[in-house]
Amino acid sequence: MKIEAVDLFYLAMPEITDEADGSQDALLVRVSAGGHFGWGECEAAPLPSIAAFICPKSHGVCRPVGESVLGQRLETPADIARISALVAYNSMDLLQAAHTMSGIEMALWDLLGKKREEPVWRLLGYRQALGKTPYASLLFGDTPDITLDRARAARRDGFSAAKFGWGPVGRDGVAADADHFMAAREGLGPDAHFMVDVGQIFGEDIETAAARLKPLDDADALWLEEPFDAGAFEAYATLAARGARVRIAGGEAAHNVHMAKHLIDYGGIGFVQIDCGRIGGIGPAMKVAEMASTRGVTYVNHTFTSHLALSASMQPFAGLSESHICEYPAAPKELARRLTANHITPDREGLIRAPDAPGLGMEIDTGWVRDYLVDTEIRVQGRLLYRTPEF
Repeated sequence: MKIEAVDLFYLAMPEITDEADGSQDALLVRVSAGGHFGWGECEAAPLPSIAAFICPKSHGVCRPVGESVLGQRLETPADIARISALVAYNSMDLLQAAHTMSGIEMALWDLLGKKREEPVWRLLGYRQALGKTPYASLLFGDTPDITLDRARAARRDGFSAAKFGWGPVGRDGVAADADHFMAAREGLGPDAHFMVDVGQIFGEDIETAAARLKPLDDADALWLEEPFDAGAFEAYATLAARGARVRIAGGEAAHNVHMAKHLIDYGGIGFVQIDCGRIGGIGPAMKVAEMASTRGVTYVNHTFTSHLALSASMQPFAGLSESHICEYPAAPKELARRLTANHITPDREGLIRAPDAPGLGMEIDTGWVRDYLVDTEIRVQGRLLYRTPEF
């Protein structure tokens, strides 16, 4: 079968705020081939990602993503890898191409799985989808009391692990941050995993980041996520060597396998977190998962949006027993929550698994999606290059 169409749908909440919450808008991807279709989701700004698919060619290796995808043969997982390599070469100077291709690549796996009536994780070679411990992915509150309430709510909701991120942490001094860390720990209780994400707040300032290590150890934090810019490998390695119990985590900003490899090999991280909606899709993410496994680094998915993205993010490590903790969007915006008609929910033991259903196993709720469509046109010299497709 050949890829006949790639439809890109720009979705957004009625109001977009400044909070670090990636579930406020989405670029939903639908790929059609041979009477089948698959769905994917890009974790990137929708408009630049659409533009990367349809933009006029600048030169031989700055071509629109669509030129390398439409009309391609799709029969096996090897075809997905071949198409991804073609995009990487033909669009190497189009920096948004990796993000755009991420959602398309997910949709290709979903489509192929549906055609073969197999879940994606089985197409990847896993015999079973193992249970993962979901951690509630939450934002720090404006005050420690709000952080405490959010941690308590996570435990009431059945989570035995939670990650708090962004908010005021890193902005108001070490003592203020320590109060938030201890508030989260108090709310979660002594037996829960507690992780912290500071969203690259320290740039390359090693000493300012290092000042948080003792408070993090005092709160028994499992990891400190993204203390520095994504490519600051020396800073990561220096902080990791400071001897704290808390491990350093990173990788969500990797938009290719090499970036993730450098964080592992040169950055000294203990947890590598990969977003299938950024790195190029499920195939590249699995390469990182396999690499991490051989280097004694724990692979963790990164997703903060819909359960379509959650399912995709679980496929690359579905069968890895040593990587058993899984990010779970505990409080997404209504758009992300209602994007799918079904959801991945914890079992009686509190574990989640990649779906057994064909493809990614998620059903798009077309009724709700229509409510969030952003009517969009892109024209160049009067020529229509893109219009919101019919849903």
